[in-house]
Amino acid sequence: MTWTRSLSTGRPAAASNSGSPSGWRIGTRFGSAAAALSIVLAPPPLAAQVIGAQTSTAYEHAVAAGYKAITLCEGVIAAGRTEAQVEALELRGIYSEYQPLLPKLRATIDRAKRNVSVTFPGDLPPRLAQWAPRTGCVLQPIGRAIAPWPASSSNTPLPAPGDRRPWPMGDGGIAPRPSPALAGTIGRAFDRTTYKGETVGVVVVRDGRIIAERYADGFGPFVSNRTWSVAKSIAGTLVGVAARDLRIDPMKPANIPEWDHSADPRRAITLDNLLRMASGLHSDHYGNRTDAIYFGGTTVTEQVPGWPIEVRPGTRFRYANNDIMLAARAVRATMKNDTRYAAWPSRLFEPLGMQHTTAGTDWQGNFILSSQVYTTARDLARLGQFWLQDGVWQGKRLLPAGWMRYMTTPSGPQPADGPGYGATMWLFGAKQGLPAGSYSAQGNRGQYVMVVPSERLVIVRRGEDHGSGRFDIARFTADVIRDLK
Repeated sequence: MTWTRSLSTGRPAAASNSGSPSGWRIGTRFGSAAAALSIVLAPPPLAAQVIGAQTSTAYEHAVAAGYKAITLCEGVIAAGRTEAQVEALELRGIYSEYQPLLPKLRATIDRAKRNVSVTFPGDLPPRLAQWAPRTGCVLQPIGRAIAPWPASSSNTPLPAPGDRRPWPMGDGGIAPRPSPALAGTIGRAFDRTTYKGETVGVVVVRDGRIIAERYADGFGPFVSNRTWSVAKSIAGTLVGVAARDLRIDPMKPANIPEWDHSADPRRAITLDNLLRMASGLHSDHYGNRTDAIYFGGTTVTEQVPGWPIEVRPGTRFRYANNDIMLAARAVRATMKNDTRYAAWPSRLFEPLGMQHTTAGTDWQGNFILSSQVYTTARDLARLGQFWLQDGVWQGKRLLPAGWMRYMTTPSGPQPADGPGYGATMWLFGAKQGLPAGSYSAQGNRGQYVMVVPSERLVIVRRGEDHGSGRFDIARFTADVIRDLK
């Protein structure tokens, strides 16, 4: 199938009117009675109404325990790092309501069973994250501590070793020799000052060959970490794989079973709307806060389809994890085969040689493709090169013809500032000091896969940024291009 559908340009909808509920006032005739009534019905003191900042709810403790369990499971069990290393990086600079709780929550790491459990206050069992092949670590719901499947008996070492085949399918023959100028720029990416942030890995690929590679202590070419929202661009790619296999048309309504009612206005939301963050659905947080699913053990199908619509689909850009999880939900419903769905990411990862990449699920098997993908810098470099090659790998087309153009072409409402947005890809150009046609996958804490087609260039930067010290990917990319002239 060839993807040739034209892309129309729309305009963001005007901001909706907002206001507060109308107040009411007691007239002077009833003033004295109202005053007397206020004495009887006076609200309790403010301190009695608000939970103090030093007091955390049972739910917050449980979510913090889930955060710690899955992070340690991926960092220690899957990636082979030490608990202290994960504590110092991935478990530092997290959401403010959970950060002070983490040191008080005891973790038990069972390397033989390949799981991590974390206790939290109360009478419920500890939170448990269990590693399994393909999915990596999966978090159980609050209130359950028995693995939903037998603990992995695989003798495959973790992290998985390198592949002896030549790059790009394997790890053989990689011997980067960057120029002094490029080596200096790569080095400055790790100094925490020039471009800011906490860099843990950089890979630069030009003309399909790795020309520079460097890692921070504790990391390396086979050490995976969380992609965060880079997973969204992986999701957009996987939808392309499904579109080719199942002949899915993104311009048609998304197949969401929970909306299968004639009166449900959400039935009009297309897969294209979801991939472009233009569903029109409400979400409780802008962007990357879906804590109940990521760390709480709530499933995608329990929560994500339940949000109401608040503007017409295709009229507003609102970056939301929910849209991407719904896109994956639509693919599962269309496949109608959970065995096939479970192997869906492998349809991309295996042909590309991404042997150190896992796509996580909730405990009911729904892929959490808005964030829950763990991978290495080299595997992301393979993916970036695949994008640069228009979805063709080793001479075989894996994406529909034109799908990469679809992913990297803006259509409809756009972000108010900064880079533009395609279908799960961020779009860069002259405004960011980069060549026209540049695009990027990017995620929380400084995960970037930057592709510059005019320079035949792929840049991967992995980070553990937090606070205001965000890595300047546009400046770094411009400096790499300068060094290659």
